[in-house]
Amino acid sequence: MSVANITIDGKVTAVPPGTTILEAAKGLAIHIPTLCHLELHRMDVRNQPASCRVCVVEVDGRRNLAPACATPVSEGMVVKTHSLRVMDARKAVLELILSDHPRECLICSRSGDCELQNLTERFGLREVRFQGEMSTYPKDHSPAIVRDMDKCVMCRRCETMCNEVQACKVLSGVNRGFTSVVAPAFELNLDETVCTNCGQCVAVCPVGALTERDHTAEVMEALADPDKVVVVQTAPAIRAALGESLGIEPGTLVTGKMVTALRELGFDHVFDTNFTADLTIMEEGSELLDRLNRHLSGDQSAKLPILTSCCPAWVKFYEHHFPDLLDLPSTAKSPQQMFGSLAKSYFAEKIGISREKMVVVSIMPCLAKKYEAARPEFAVGGSPDVDYVLSTRELARLIKTANIDFASLPDGEFDQPLGESTGAAVIFGATGGVLEAAVRTAYEVATGQELPRLDYQELRGSEGVRTATVAIGDLELKLGVVHKLGNARGLMEKIRSGAEQFHAIEVMSCPGGCIGGGGQPYHHGCEEILQKRTAAIYRDDRNKPLRKSHENPYVQELYRNFLGKPLSEKSHELLHTHYVERQSL
Repeated sequence: MSVANITIDGKVTAVPPGTTILEAAKGLAIHIPTLCHLELHRMDVRNQPASCRVCVVEVDGRRNLAPACATPVSEGMVVKTHSLRVMDARKAVLELILSDHPRECLICSRSGDCELQNLTERFGLREVRFQGEMSTYPKDHSPAIVRDMDKCVMCRRCETMCNEVQACKVLSGVNRGFTSVVAPAFELNLDETVCTNCGQCVAVCPVGALTERDHTAEVMEALADPDKVVVVQTAPAIRAALGESLGIEPGTLVTGKMVTALRELGFDHVFDTNFTADLTIMEEGSELLDRLNRHLSGDQSAKLPILTSCCPAWVKFYEHHFPDLLDLPSTAKSPQQMFGSLAKSYFAEKIGISREKMVVVSIMPCLAKKYEAARPEFAVGGSPDVDYVLSTRELARLIKTANIDFASLPDGEFDQPLGESTGAAVIFGATGGVLEAAVRTAYEVATGQELPRLDYQELRGSEGVRTATVAIGDLELKLGVVHKLGNARGLMEKIRSGAEQFHAIEVMSCPGGCIGGGGQPYHHGCEEILQKRTAAIYRDDRNKPLRKSHENPYVQELYRNFLGKPLSEKSHELLHTHYVERQSL
């Protein structure tokens, strides 16, 4: 049978066999409420434990109610989605969930964007009939993520994301009955596991059980300290998503308004991480060309493929799982850490203050950046290069707290010299952008000729793994672009076995790259929002007067007056790092 003819709430439709009632209802524009269900089309993943029972429906001929998210259709099926029996059952399910849920909505970070709260309002619940013992668990504070399992509703979304999409395999259901909870093995804290701090579990949690570690209080305290010079850097993906949390259409570039808002918040200098994204291309691109030249001359110490090192979740992932390949990643620090290092050396010297007097704050789409800033190798004498990292969501909350009318702000300009950037830096925010930026510069540096084209469409797209061959002079480079850690694991295992060979590979942990980072405004699995953010990134690139990193005049000045040249001794001291083997279990 090619289709199944079914009736839902009196509407007749024909759908392919295997379609769930929930999917069929969506096709008829019939809304069935869900809590545990999560469908991520870009990742081809579906969370389908049918554990919450909020989506139950009545099926003619079936004695019990059926979970719409996990019940396949059959020929002639007749479904009722809002009978009295169904509505009473859903209401009872919600009351049972609420009976073991903290009543902290006023102070919960998910208040106003909580799916359980929204369902409670939708069903008009004003009291909970069921009272009794409430489960309690210790809170887990990792460098990037806070787990408050008292709020867990056992939807298992985080488990699906961690295991199936990111392949980290940190989270699973443990214990039985009333004490069951989603947690690492042996109920360890996250920082005792192979967790990469990517934050994708936070991005899909429907309630406040998983949240980012909030640093806004520390940042506000630093801003109020007259003895501190507080500088801020903003990552490329922020400008394409921040507006969503402040009432602006997704995909709107809010760069200028963001700069003005940061000044109104009291930051002494507002800079752009894109400056050090351009710098990353100079260092990482030079490293790629150096390895290629040495490899072609027979130097066995020149290991290929070179792996990008901008994503801290990816860095931690391969430190755990591929310790035998630690000579493959570029030693270049991420743009965030390059900025912190330069701000507290080059810029502090330029304005005549000591390193200790400066506070560096990052605005990042990524929760792993909080972990990265705390890595001990990124500190000098106990003073970290980056002091605090705020997610896009945290910045939005800070703007609201300060009562700033974001939409009416005039456009501001980044400060110099660490605020100038090219289009090549902007596209770091989308998967494939780092390699595309590297090719733009590597081609002209290697050949001495002007690049024949700027847009490398073959490096763009939403596929989890993409490959392309790009010519740089007489050399044909085989390049790989990967997003999501599960895809990265599969590709790296092929490289380890020798089944695949590349010259360079870019890896980003999050879906779509940084635009889908764990610290971005919640998109609730909406593919269209991620597409709009990506389109904004490439639109910003097209509108830039300079689109190649080596053309950035302030980067050129930095090398002339401070660093010398890419891969110089000074560059290695400030802009490069090393990697460590970590536990694999």
